[in-house]
Amino acid sequence: MTAVVTAGGVSVTIRGAVVDESETILSRLVSDGVPRSLTSGHAGLWGPDAAREASRRLGWLRLPERSRALPARLAELAGAARDAGLDRVVLAGVGGAALAPEVIARTCGVPLTVLDTTDPLEVGRALDGDPLRTLVVVADPPGDNVETDALRRVFEAAFGEAGITGADLARRFVVVTDPGSPLAEAAGAAGYRLLPAPGDVGGRYAALSALGLAPAALAGADVAGLLEDAAELVPVLAQPYENPALALGAVLGASALVGRDKLLIADNGSGLRGLDGWIEHLVAESTGKDGRGLLPVVVEGVDAPGFEPAEDVRRVVLGTRPDDPAAHGPFGEETALGVSGPLGAQFLLWQYATAVACRVLGVNPFDQPDVRASERNTAALLRAEEGLAPTVISRVPALVCDEVEVHAPEELVRGVTDLTGVLEALLEAVPDGGYLAVMAYLDREGDAAAAGLRGLLAARGEAIRKRPAPVTFGWGPRLLHTTGQYHKGGPQNGVFLQLTGEAPRDVAVPGRPYSLRELQLAQAFGDLRALRSVGRPAVRLHLRDRAAGVARLVAALTD
Repeated sequence: MTAVVTAGGVSVTIRGAVVDESETILSRLVSDGVPRSLTSGHAGLWGPDAAREASRRLGWLRLPERSRALPARLAELAGAARDAGLDRVVLAGVGGAALAPEVIARTCGVPLTVLDTTDPLEVGRALDGDPLRTLVVVADPPGDNVETDALRRVFEAAFGEAGITGADLARRFVVVTDPGSPLAEAAGAAGYRLLPAPGDVGGRYAALSALGLAPAALAGADVAGLLEDAAELVPVLAQPYENPALALGAVLGASALVGRDKLLIADNGSGLRGLDGWIEHLVAESTGKDGRGLLPVVVEGVDAPGFEPAEDVRRVVLGTRPDDPAAHGPFGEETALGVSGPLGAQFLLWQYATAVACRVLGVNPFDQPDVRASERNTAALLRAEEGLAPTVISRVPALVCDEVEVHAPEELVRGVTDLTGVLEALLEAVPDGGYLAVMAYLDREGDAAAAGLRGLLAARGEAIRKRPAPVTFGWGPRLLHTTGQYHKGGPQNGVFLQLTGEAPRDVAVPGRPYSLRELQLAQAFGDLRALRSVGRPAVRLHLRDRAAGVARLVAALTD
């Protein structure tokens, strides 16, 4: 059975048994008046406990109209920057404030250096660029994230070392934050240009606000079309029928209720580069709480290991519809969802659908309570008087395999003598209906080969378990603001593999008693502590040499 809902420039294709499964949910949503209530901003849709938060977080529904004046203003700012010779744009942000601009820039084909990391090698490479040509956008709605604070300080110092001070320094920063935030106060004191973030929109729902649009526009992207495409979908959202966003939300909610709570997401020629990662952030951080949620599993393509059908997964294809004669790959009847449409409309589509899914699940889509657990642990480590990790996480490895140190609970690696055994022990520890999460606190570009571990682990897991085990991959500390909420707040059936590595280069953080390397380790150890505190199996592999260590891991899964 196949159902196709097309309206507002987007199309959602639903195939197989999920059509029947979602019909009941859809009927209930319609009878409860959810489409009209949501578009009118009714804060009680997610229960009384969520009403206060929701009342301050529904402004994203009006962004296609409210942001209409932004493209012209941003084009003016971009032109002034280029006239001043500032044609290299660096974004310092976290969560949605980094992911949405990155998707826009990549899709539009404009160069934007995105730093949502504290890795000293990755940041150091950005610092090596010509400071005379550099414009830094600092995007942080609450204005208190430790990553953005550190990066702002690092670039201020780098500009100072290049002799750039005073008014010349001030025009090299654009700050996007909530009015009155600590960052807004610092920006005002320094004379930086300030773009207000909408106070009634959370970061992961802010793709069509200044948070999402400004960095990409300053890098040269034409963002007006995104708002036009989103605006075409707006009238559809209040409809009870022929509403692709409502249909998608019903499918997402129904999937979780019937135990298919892993969304395997594969791009198949959508042309929207990085949209899968933005969806991962939105869905995982919005739904993963109170022991419930949907875990997005982004795979490399429709032919990638781990995209096979299984009882606890729902497969999603972005781009070519599964029923399109031109489609290729292992779609079959088990591929339940196909989503296509322009980027601006898809931002709004997925936000609406996620909010609807949270209504079905009975969770608040706008908070992220468990993200704070890792942040508190990080802060405690940074306050420690005698170094960082030794006070909380043992640095004595359970096993050393050449360039790789294995830090693991004794019961998990008892009797294991090599890396293959360690990795297979992790895979075997994944319970039925569970997943393995790889968390790489490394350099996204310099250590890019580490991302290949996801597919290798998925293939090895299926070989040794005789059934698929979903494997996710995320870069730290980015993942703290994406899947990190789900890891701690969602169903407690995850197993975790954390990667850290030696950094031959470090970067001091002016005005702070720690360097980027120390901050990165504190974030990694803080997250590890949070995971272990909820009783989840977690192993840390420390790479004494990053390139050689990743190669050793690849060899352990392929030899």
